[in-house]
Amino acid sequence: MKDTAIYGVSSIVGRFLNYLLVPIYTASMSVASGGYGVVTEYYAYTALALVILICGMETTMFRFANKADEQPQDVLTVALTVVGSLATVMLIGVLCAIGPISSMLGHPDHPEWIVIMALITFMDAIQAVLFSWLRYQHRPWRFMSLKMLFIVMNVALNCLYFILLPKLYATHPDLVAPIYNPTVGVGYAFSINLLCTGVVMLLFLPMLIKHKWHLDSSLMRRMLSYTWPLLVLGVAGILNQVVDKILFKHVYPGTILEGEQQLAIYGACVKVAMLMALCTQAYRYALEPMVFGQKKGKDVAETNIIGMKYFIVFTLLGFLAVMGYLDLLKIFFIRDPQYWPGLKAVPIVMAAEIMMGIYFNLSFWYKLIDKTIYGAWFSLAGCAVMLVVIYFGVPRYSYMACAWAGCAGYGTSMLLSYFIGQRKAPVDYPLRSIGLYVLLTAVLYAAMCMVPSDWSLWLRLLLNTLIIGIYAAYIYYADLRKLLRRRRG
Repeated sequence: MKDTAIYGVSSIVGRFLNYLLVPIYTASMSVASGGYGVVTEYYAYTALALVILICGMETTMFRFANKADEQPQDVLTVALTVVGSLATVMLIGVLCAIGPISSMLGHPDHPEWIVIMALITFMDAIQAVLFSWLRYQHRPWRFMSLKMLFIVMNVALNCLYFILLPKLYATHPDLVAPIYNPTVGVGYAFSINLLCTGVVMLLFLPMLIKHKWHLDSSLMRRMLSYTWPLLVLGVAGILNQVVDKILFKHVYPGTILEGEQQLAIYGACVKVAMLMALCTQAYRYALEPMVFGQKKGKDVAETNIIGMKYFIVFTLLGFLAVMGYLDLLKIFFIRDPQYWPGLKAVPIVMAAEIMMGIYFNLSFWYKLIDKTIYGAWFSLAGCAVMLVVIYFGVPRYSYMACAWAGCAGYGTSMLLSYFIGQRKAPVDYPLRSIGLYVLLTAVLYAAMCMVPSDWSLWLRLLLNTLIIGIYAAYIYYADLRKLLRRRRG
């Protein structure tokens, strides 16, 4: 709970500050320009490249560092060597093919965007291993401070270049001309990210310098054998998250600009739904080292059961909270009403995020028996379903097909992992109790949808608050009251 709280603060507060970029970008980049669509697409490619470069080494490092017959420092050396080598090859390859890549993405006049994103990805890949090492060492405060530094710098500089400097340029162009050029536009978003990532990389240098480098070739072979299915799993998993944004403008029946405009609407509104990802991320940061660090199978199963139930319980509470206050959130996060039509995708994407979190919880059975190939197959199956829905759905239903594709993909992976897992390594999950929470959430969400939209904003928020209170009261009387009594006893 302590680690979850600290990781949760760094994740939730950090992401919340990062979400301030959404109103900044949507206010300064109109739907017509498609600028936010470019940001959404480029970061989707970056996310995919990052998963390939990390190649599952975060989980692999936890697995091997907790083995009694392995030296944790040697495990870190292997992880850094593998990820660093892949990242270097990627960076060189991108620099050599910068022209064709820029043309393929539809922006041949801006090859510098590709260079900047490649450098960011290179450093992020190495930092991912180092941040995982901090988690292994149970140093959440160090983890949080570095994460928060990046976020605060990133938000502050974006406020400077997308809010303050444009206003000053309109009145005193000569004053800010040395540091601001309005024609750069989207390029500032990428350049600021590069600067902030570079600062964090500099702060990690002492750790890299002090590290005792000893490359164990035998350990490397064993770690690569364990991690390659995780690579397939990770690629399939990240494709489930970003393939819609990568393929959208190529499948959309219109011009590239029209595709970027629709992608801008979808990408901005999906950011609201990504509030659900905060719960999953904080939960994963705390649970993964805890499960791998336990020795008894009974303890692992009990932790998994409890974690699964309360993850679902509280993410459903988060779902109701976001949907209940969506009218308020859209005013805060997405200032430009031109983006608001995409909000109808929010509940669908949030449901997909919950399924992804459940799938993560269901993944421990094959990770703990070193059968990560199962996860690869499950994720590939989900990805295949998603690709089919996107390919056939986007030409007819635009970005709504992307939202439903996520649900279909994660739902497929989740169900496959559960049913096969119950055959290979059965876990007695409290399905009846979980099912009641899901049913109650569906009924309460339906009640929210029945509140007339022409009523005043504050009256709708009051009614939704009462509905959310009903769910919170059920949590207390159904489960939390028993836990509190047991603790007092």
